[in-house]
Amino acid sequence: MLGVTKLLCETKKMEEGACVHKIHRHGESARLLQFSEVKRPVVVWNITKKCNLKCIHCYADSLDKEYEGELTVPEVKTVIDDLAAFHVPVIIFSGGDPLLRDDIFEFAKYAGAKGIRCALSTNGVLIDKDIAKAIKDAGFAYVGVSIDGIGEFNNRFRGMIGVYSKALGGIRNCRDAGVRTGLRLTLSKRTLPQLPAIFDLAEKEDIPRIYISHLVYSGRGRRITKDDLTHKETREAVGFIFKKAIEFYEKGIEKDILTGNNDADGVYLYLKVKQEDPDKAERIYKLLKMRSGNSSGTAIGCIDNIGNVHADQFWSHYSFGNVKERPFSEIWLDTRDPIMRRLKNKKESVMGRCSRCAYLEICGGNYRVRAEAVYGNVWAEDPACYLTDEEIIIERQAIGNR
Repeated sequence: MLGVTKLLCETKKMEEGACVHKIHRHGESARLLQFSEVKRPVVVWNITKKCNLKCIHCYADSLDKEYEGELTVPEVKTVIDDLAAFHVPVIIFSGGDPLLRDDIFEFAKYAGAKGIRCALSTNGVLIDKDIAKAIKDAGFAYVGVSIDGIGEFNNRFRGMIGVYSKALGGIRNCRDAGVRTGLRLTLSKRTLPQLPAIFDLAEKEDIPRIYISHLVYSGRGRRITKDDLTHKETREAVGFIFKKAIEFYEKGIEKDILTGNNDADGVYLYLKVKQEDPDKAERIYKLLKMRSGNSSGTAIGCIDNIGNVHADQFWSHYSFGNVKERPFSEIWLDTRDPIMRRLKNKKESVMGRCSRCAYLEICGGNYRVRAEAVYGNVWAEDPACYLTDEEIIIERQAIGNR
């Protein structure tokens, strides 16, 4: 994820924080994790594949049914023990919808007692006042609720009558229970017109966090690649997001705006700031370099519902091993797998425009899943990079020695 507000509006604070916490250890500030030099992975754990919705872009291709082989309570706790010993800083419990597992609160409490910060990614449908209290009592630090538009649009997009009001009610219940919440939206041609209204909703409802994801071609998302934005549309959408982050900040409205799943955003942010404030742009560049761009297989990983380990939540088609057979920590550090080995150093493996990009060190080669879906080659250039050749294919020394 790219912390847009942090980089654009809180540059000095982020510089100072990154300097003080130059080497982040287990349990330190989650706000600065993206600038950490110690790349222990944030783990997205799809604790169940079962889901009560039918979203057209679902990367997990989840259905409302029971799935065989999902990890038992003892198996989950054994994995958490290993993640804690491995100094994993954050577990994001996702799905499917994790609230469909009655034991989700037990897992969060157990992980929290081991020093792991826990977040919850949900559609929000099940969060009544009692569930919100249970989320709070379990120690979840954050709840992200997916809303891809306003009212009836969201109902159609997510496949349930009344889901918008239920999701919004879930956010309100979490807020009232004292749990930090946020909105999550995935960009596509269908959702793009909803983007301004999502920002208005966050302001009206006092929702502190907005996460905008680019479309990744995985699961059902692979079936709707034609719905992805054009490069021009993406530039306009990302520019709008940057503008809203600055607008909120200047109004004194506290909002944490983030984008995800397209690391060209960091380069685009740097280039836009450079036009008006070169000194600030260079400071942002240093932070982006610490962040190092796409972190699949390094600073983010995924465990699916049956225990398979993936480079991130979009790599369901390729597993490095299973936590029922080997500890996550062992799997994660085992570079005998050629994909894992090359993900640890993507800069030497990416091809096409990515290999010639002057900003490879702050983008990291972007999303390999999209490259594989479009070109059949996991190391090909990311087709969703919306930056022009004139912007990125230049002599590396032209951007200076940083």
